[in-house]
Amino acid sequence: MIYILEDDNSIRELVVYSLKNSGMDAMGFERPSDLWKQMEKEKPSLLLLDIMLPEEDGLAILQRLRSRPETHRLPIIMLTAKSSEYDKVKGLDAGADDYVVKPFGIMELISRIRALLRRVKEDKEENCYSVQSLEVYPDKHQVKAGGETVELTLKEFELLNLLISHPEMVFTREQIQDKIWGYAFDGESRTVDVHIRTLRQKLGDCGKLIKTVRGVGYRLSGEEK
Repeated sequence: MIYILEDDNSIRELVVYSLKNSGMDAMGFERPSDLWKQMEKEKPSLLLLDIMLPEEDGLAILQRLRSRPETHRLPIIMLTAKSSEYDKVKGLDAGADDYVVKPFGIMELISRIRALLRRVKEDKEENCYSVQSLEVYPDKHQVKAGGETVELTLKEFELLNLLISHPEMVFTREQIQDKIWGYAFDGESRTVDVHIRTLRQKLGDCGKLIKTVRGVGYRLSGEEK
């Protein structure tokens, strides 16, 4: 399902009609409040977003969506009459995946939508573990927290990969040390605790996902207890 938030009735109806005629489900909204109500019921596969809107500016909506874990990676294309290079850069830096200036050709818009959806599909097929806005790509040895790339040491990466690949599972310090360092836990070593502390610091807000299970060990969880 593709949503379009556009207060110009003629543009909104044309885009919805053209998308449906191209075999895609689409739903249009005139006001941000209508979009937010629908988002509570169903998240779209892609959002077309105008900038100059009643009730709430499109860039503010974009920033809200990017700040929420459930819509952090939602594909978003800006549709706007603001055509200067500054406006384009501002929109893309705020988190838009593409920027289409009005007036636009409907076939070009549909082509851009399909291209973006293909990229999203390829990204989903890529080996990736994610909890909220924390993402770990084992094949690329890459970590993203809140959309920002985080540099980790090899052991820090292996530790995080172990936890996120088994969400909610509690690992004892003995298990972690054996799996990551390959030698027996001697009961005195603080290696695991030190690496956990460093991981939390490097992950910023995502560091809170690593939970301490008192008297046992650690687990990674997106649930708020």
